[in-house]
Amino acid sequence: MNLAIIKYNAGNIQSVLNALAMLGTEAKVTDSPDELYAADKVIFPGVGAAASAMESLRASQLDRVIKELKQPVLGICVGMQLLFDHSEEGDTNCLGIIPYKVKKFKPVLNEDHSRLKVPQIGWNEIVDLKSDLFSGIKEHSYVYYVHSFYAEMNPYCIATTEYGINYTGAVKKDNFYGVQFHTEKSAETGMRILQNFLSL
Repeated sequence: MNLAIIKYNAGNIQSVLNALAMLGTEAKVTDSPDELYAADKVIFPGVGAAASAMESLRASQLDRVIKELKQPVLGICVGMQLLFDHSEEGDTNCLGIIPYKVKKFKPVLNEDHSRLKVPQIGWNEIVDLKSDLFSGIKEHSYVYYVHSFYAEMNPYCIATTEYGINYTGAVKKDNFYGVQFHTEKSAETGMRILQNFLSL
C-alpha cells in the first residue's frame, strides 16, 4: 500500500509513524502534491493551533491539494478540525470540506458542582458508532483526547463524545474521515481504528 502522511508544521507525525510501524505498515511523509495525489490513502495529523496550521497549508498550497484528494483521507485531532468550515480558534477559516464549525469548550459545572476542565485531557467514551472505520469497536469504548476546541454535532458525525455537551468524536464526508481523539495514543481501540482505515 502506498500510504502518505501530510507534512506541514502542525503534524504529530512521529507518533503516527510509530503506531503504523506497530501495525507493520510504512508511510511516506511528504508535502509533494504529486505524491499525495498518487497515494492509496492519506493521513492528515495535527497538533497545535488551527490558525498557524492553516497558514502553513496555504503557504505550501496544500490546502488546495487536500480538497482535491479522492482517496480515503484520515484527519487526526487538529487534522480533523481543519476539515471543517471555520474554527473559533483564532477565528480561522479552514478547508471547508465539512460545512460546520469548530467551537471552544465553555467551562460548565458537573453534577457535583465541580468545573469541567478545559482543555479536555484524558480518556473518554465514543458512542453512536457508524461507518466501517469502527468495525469491531464496541459502543462506549475509550479513546484518548487532548483538546480545547470541538466540532459541533452535524449530519456527518460517525461517533459522539460527551464532555459537558455532546460533540463530534469522529466524522465522515465522502472520502474524508476525521477523529478528534488521538488514535496513536488510544491503545488497542486506536490501533484497531487505524487498521480499519488502512483496510477501507
